Amino acid sequence: MFVGHYGPTFAAKALQKRIPLWVLFLAVQLLDVFWSIFVILGIEKVRIVPGITATNPLDLYYMPYTHSLDGALLWAVAAGVVYSLVRRADGWGNGAIVGVAVFSHWILDLIVHRPDLPLYDNSMKVGLGLWNHPAAAFALEIGFLFGGMYLYWRRTEAVTRGGCYGMLIFGVVMIAIQAVVFFGEPPTSDRGAAITALVLYFALAGVAFWLEKKRVPQTGHRDVLLCEPAN
Repeated sequence: MFVGHYGPTFAAKALQKRIPLWVLFLAVQLLDVFWSIFVILGIEKVRIVPGITATNPLDLYYMPYTHSLDGALLWAVAAGVVYSLVRRADGWGNGAIVGVAVFSHWILDLIVHRPDLPLYDNSMKVGLGLWNHPAAAFALEIGFLFGGMYLYWRRTEAVTRGGCYGMLIFGVVMIAIQAVVFFGEPPTSDRGAAITALVLYFALAGVAFWLEKKRVPQTGHRDVLLCEPAN
């Protein structure tokens, strides 16, 4: 899963205003951020095998440190603790939300991956394989993304036109990125794929940082939000 991971980000931000949106953007992709780094360093392994699934050419045959169940749980706990220590005023409850956001990555990956997610170390691999059903996988990605975006939209309002139209443009760009990931040409190399992914994760977090400044929590009680700057 790729853009679908950001659905829980927007949902969490809609429910808990204190956690920066860019932090949540990095949290839900933290496993893949470190996966990218580890692939570049040769610590974890991936092969480009076109056709290994109907939508994804990556043979993720060795990633015990980031995508095993026990590894994902450790990253989630570590992220929650670090957040709580860095932003003490937010409390441990918000740190727990960050940890859950990190672990949500593994849960959503379980739905779409072929059996390449280890339960422990590099063994007992699981995955429900939705990537082999392109229409359903694409619909799930978009459904998760826009479900979260809708909650965020409903609980915030634009303070500039960028906050309004930025949401729409962001959604369209995310759909386009997902379409390229699923139906575009496969990466030319494992490290190339990892570098591209890493740049994209931080670029999207930067967009989230910008977007959050253009939208604020609702100040009134309205049933319908208008796409206008707040007064």
